[in-house]
Amino acid sequence: MIRPIAVAGAFLTLTACASSGRVDDACRKISFEGTSFTVCRADPQKHDVLLVDKGADGRPMRDFTGLQPRLGDRYPRIAFAMNAGMFDAAGLPIGYYVEDGAEQKPLNRRPGPGNFHMQPNGVFWGDAKGWHVATTDDFAANKPDHVRFATQSGPMLLINGQLHPKLAENGTSLTIRNAVGVGLNGSAWFAISNEPVSFGRFARLFRDKLAAPDALYLDGAVSRLWDPVSDRLDGGVPIGPIVVALQKQ
Repeated sequence: MIRPIAVAGAFLTLTACASSGRVDDACRKISFEGTSFTVCRADPQKHDVLLVDKGADGRPMRDFTGLQPRLGDRYPRIAFAMNAGMFDAAGLPIGYYVEDGAEQKPLNRRPGPGNFHMQPNGVFWGDAKGWHVATTDDFAANKPDHVRFATQSGPMLLINGQLHPKLAENGTSLTIRNAVGVGLNGSAWFAISNEPVSFGRFARLFRDKLAAPDALYLDGAVSRLWDPVSDRLDGGVPIGPIVVALQKQ
């Protein structure tokens, strides 16, 4: 099935290959505290998680449409894909970034403005022990010898089950947001709000609904999801790094 999407004034197409039935549903809509969200679960027994930024041509993809030439024969196994962290004007990550075991950007511990620099920020990464979310300081102090993938973003939403100390319970800053948290059973939960939401409510979604004690904000306003099974393909402005959940063979 081919669906057109409008991106930056142009129309692109993307093959919703999973509609053939080869990939199981990983995403669902839920309501939490009166707000609609879509949550996607990556199960370590069922999925592989990877990060991609540059396309087959070596340039930042900026959109889900670059996944097909980049992933090749792995493309039909996409369970879902989502923007995966903050980026610069060229679409490159502004924080620590590891793709296929290769570090492409070092850990960013510089002070600065904006959400990324709201301390503590954090890292979502995968290694031989599984998937993890931790503050940047904790990650730096306990960095494993080999990191399979990693993206640094900020702020942390939850730290050991507690809201980030600078987040209000339900502040006035409302926008579409997406984030990732790792549950007690090792699953990675990726959530995107379907309507504007505060940081505080978004953090409580992970703690109270998804049982993920640590959660990391990925971005807002530019947040996008591709869920092939439900035929959801969000358009919008160009994005940066993308996280992909692949169903195992």
